[in-house]
This record gives sequence, C-alpha cells and structure tokens, in this order.
Amino acid sequence: MNGKVVFVSGIDTDIGKTVVTGWLARQWLEQGDNVITQKLVQTGCVGASDDILMHRRIMGCDLFEEDRDGTTMPVLYAYPASPHLAARLEQRELDLAAIEQATARLCARYDTVLVEGAGGLMVPLTAQLLTIDYVVQRGWPVLLVTSGRLGSINHTLLSLEAIAARGITLHGVAWNCRDDSDDEVIAADSLGFIRAHVARHFPQAQWYEAPRLELA
Repeated sequence: MNGKVVFVSGIDTDIGKTVVTGWLARQWLEQGDNVITQKLVQTGCVGASDDILMHRRIMGCDLFEEDRDGTTMPVLYAYPASPHLAARLEQRELDLAAIEQATARLCARYDTVLVEGAGGLMVPLTAQLLTIDYVVQRGWPVLLVTSGRLGSINHTLLSLEAIAARGITLHGVAWNCRDDSDDEVIAADSLGFIRAHVARHFPQAQWYEAPRLELA
C-alpha cells in the first residue's frame, strides 16, 4: 500500500486546522477510506499531541496503535511557539528525518494520511526551512483552512498566491464557520468572496464547509 498525503494548513494560527482535520478524517472514514491523521510537529505539549487527541475525539474513535507508539506525533516541544523557536529554546534540533519516516510508515498502512501543520504555510520549521518549502519538497497537495473572521480575505488570498507561486496542488479550501466574525455581514461576504475566488482561480479544488461542532 502507498497512501496519499494531504497537508492541512491554515491562513493563520488558531484558524481551525485541528477541527477541520478531525472532521474531514471522520467524513472519509464513514465513506470507507482507510484514513489516519498525523501532526507534523506539535509545540506547547508534553507527552502527547493535543491536536491528535482532538482528532480522535472528533473522529469518534479510540487512539490508534500509531498514536500510542508516537508515529502520528513524531516531534513534540513544550514551549508554545513556532517550531524553530521551540527547538532553539529546548536546545533540541527538529528531527526532520523522524517526521519523514513517520509519514512513510503511515502511508504504508493507510490509504490517506492527513498531515496537520503548525500555524500557517510560512511558519519556519527551522531557521532555514519554511513549512511551505517542506511541503514543496514532498509534492504534497494542500488543504487550506480559512474562516469569516475579519481579515480572512487578505490572509486567504495571500496563502493561495503562495501556493500557486510554488506550484503546489490545492486539494481544497475548508471553511471553518466556528471561527467566523461576530459580524454576520462580514462573515457572509467573506465566504462568498473567497468561494468565488477559489472557483475562478482553482477550479479543480474542493470546497468544504465544516459544521460548528460541539467540542466540550
């Protein structure tokens, strides 16, 4: 088996990548796809990836064997910052080989691996390597998470420009309504504008609208 990878990124931090990753994994599981999620690198955690645990809650399943042995969460840092800074503060270099090996193991066992990034596309993994360039090196398609918060049109279009400039395939755009602006006019207009822009410039891309999940 040689599973496909879809990289989940967002227009910003705290934009809903974790919720969308878990929700989409559940949808695909229910459609019969053999799918698992992975966290590229997790900061602000000790012992286990909070995002992977949230994925499983949303998916409605127990931990996978690959969660228990660390394959889905190959690199963890305690300090809640971008990976390059967290690594420097802990004096522990980001182990890119461990991440790559973990993804390869998952691809050998599953049809689809949803790999959730940390923050947005331009987040530095190391002082020399941006997240987007790691994605380019591996030829992964990207699922971009956005919402109707104020400023999301600008951030979304800039992210889409970066994706196009580097020749990355846009798998799709996921709308996270949970993070919408309190101003319903702004949220509705942002959704319409962004969806029309994606349809015009990325006609092959999927459009997803994640529901407002109860996570308490």
